[in-house]
Amino acid sequence: MTSVRVLVDAAAELGEGPVWDERAGVLHWVNITAGQVLTTSIETGETTTVTLPTMVGAVAPAASGGLVAAVAEGFAFDSCTTTLRVLGPSERMNDAKVDPYGRFWAGSTARDFTPGRGALHVLMPDRTSTVALTGLTLPNGLGWSPDGLRMYLVDTLQYRLYSFAFGADGLDPHDRQVLHQFDTAEGMPDGLCVDAEGCLWVAIWGGHKLVRYSPSGQALTTVDLPVEQPSSCTFGGPAWDRLFVTSARQGLNAAPPDLNGALLEILTPAVPGHPTSPFGG
Repeated sequence: MTSVRVLVDAAAELGEGPVWDERAGVLHWVNITAGQVLTTSIETGETTTVTLPTMVGAVAPAASGGLVAAVAEGFAFDSCTTTLRVLGPSERMNDAKVDPYGRFWAGSTARDFTPGRGALHVLMPDRTSTVALTGLTLPNGLGWSPDGLRMYLVDTLQYRLYSFAFGADGLDPHDRQVLHQFDTAEGMPDGLCVDAEGCLWVAIWGGHKLVRYSPSGQALTTVDLPVEQPSSCTFGGPAWDRLFVTSARQGLNAAPPDLNGALLEILTPAVPGHPTSPFGG
């Protein structure tokens, strides 16, 4: 049986977006609704928090130093002192990740989750952006196959995990396939990460679990978690062999000392992850 440990009992309202910073040797993650960027030592759990003046969906290390962020209005740089506004007041950015070529992909959603108003945006290393996909609802978990030839995307409110053909040009993902259609009774698919074998680990919001899927969409392994709303996951550590999971308290009536909102670690995952790229800017 897989063991789980609590790394940080943060009671985060909407913990999300964990990402390993290889250069700094720390794990970054966010508390979306509080506008918080949290940085955690994976050895001690010691955590520092920076609060931004806006909601923050995800961050990623940048090759030039510091972090790039997907924030409510668009993208932010330089500790959120510079913002590239790409969204209107009725929308916000959600989850985001860097592709193998150093571009920062972020999903946007309508604040009222109107179907079809979600989109997938790409921030280039020169700090310009473009829209790569439209017609989504709540774009969420993102990931790429180890060879960089497939992109994966969760649309939470459509209960779907998509797979796309991808490559170095990458700005027009095509050959969209529904890799897995989730049963609404099992919870909602949320964030994801990809391991060294090309399998996908998906956090199931409302399902108390993390599920590993094959590249063809077959469920392989389920890890039960001590939180109701796991939100995302990532591999990290010097050997990329440690698996971390964020969670959320949002909408729950339970009061502390329950673990909803904690940052968790899955001990001894079956396989390691693979190195990810920093934002190229």
